Amino acid sequence: MQSLIVLIHDWAQWHFGLCLRQLILPTIIVWFGWSSIPAIAAPLVIDLSRQPAIEVQVSLGNTTNELRFVPDHLEFLAGQRYKLVLTNPSNSKHYFTAKDFADGIWTQKVEAGNVEVKGAIHEVELKPQAQAEWMFVPIKPGSYELHCSVPGHTEAGMTGTVQVTADLKAAISNQT
Repeated sequence: MQSLIVLIHDWAQWHFGLCLRQLILPTIIVWFGWSSIPAIAAPLVIDLSRQPAIEVQVSLGNTTNELRFVPDHLEFLAGQRYKLVLTNPSNSKHYFTAKDFADGIWTQKVEAGNVEVKGAIHEVELKPQAQAEWMFVPIKPGSYELHCSVPGHTEAGMTGTVQVTADLKAAISNQT
């Protein structure tokens, strides 16, 4: 039966290009009448906002004012909750801009100072010496461009990539 669930999930990922385990599989399980078996149905309905967040730190620039992201390549697993800690140790403002990536995630919140922002976020601006925390769950696998949208910063090399992969086995093992 687990093979059927994996097959259905793989088909949904291929067909829709999204990790829709929370939506598609429970519907299919009910459709086939498996919802009366709690041991099968329960692990598939997951409250992503309650799973532990994996912390990832990114520096926008550095103390010598180099225009770069450190690290400049980020990897995330679809369906896993993350806390992205963004810091700006430089003397100029920077943006963490990855619109296509942001379109393919569920943002729980962004915290900066004493402010908490909820809803869709497409970029985060960090003033000098600032820090922000972005809590999110990647949904759509793919490779996305990252850049700083301050004029001249992208051209000077302040770019990177964000990779989101779908690994059903890892996602299921994180829930058990």
